Amino acid sequence: MLINKINKYHTKEYNLNCAEVMIYSASEEYNLNLNSETFKTMSSFGGGMGIESVCGAITGSLAVIGILFTKVKAHEGDRVKKLCQEFFKKFEAKLTSNNCTTLKAKYRKEDVGCIVMIETAAQILDEIVIRELQLNNKA
Repeated sequence: MLINKINKYHTKEYNLNCAEVMIYSASEEYNLNLNSETFKTMSSFGGGMGIESVCGAITGSLAVIGILFTKVKAHEGDRVKKLCQEFFKKFEAKLTSNNCTTLKAKYRKEDVGCIVMIETAAQILDEIVIRELQLNNKA
């Protein structure tokens, strides 16, 4: 389960931002075999893209959806768009916002950081990925 990988990467030892935690964890959980350049792309999405806008746990999760379900490019169909919309709706339904500032004020704790947002994102992402991979295997 993705949540187990979250617990591995969301530590002081790794010192990753929320978006990085999501992509490192998903890469290991879903055997994505991502390279260091791909991991580095997530560095700019932590802290709500550095301006406390959209939560990094969300942007990291959406990157994973794109990696897993885009064949070549975004405009090949609407599957990825719909999965991203589903992810956003479920995340907002659980935590009432997608905004980093709002979420940090409500859930962030000094000792565990943004674990509530990261775990919530992981649960939703895992649900979507498992379902969609099962659909791919049936097709």
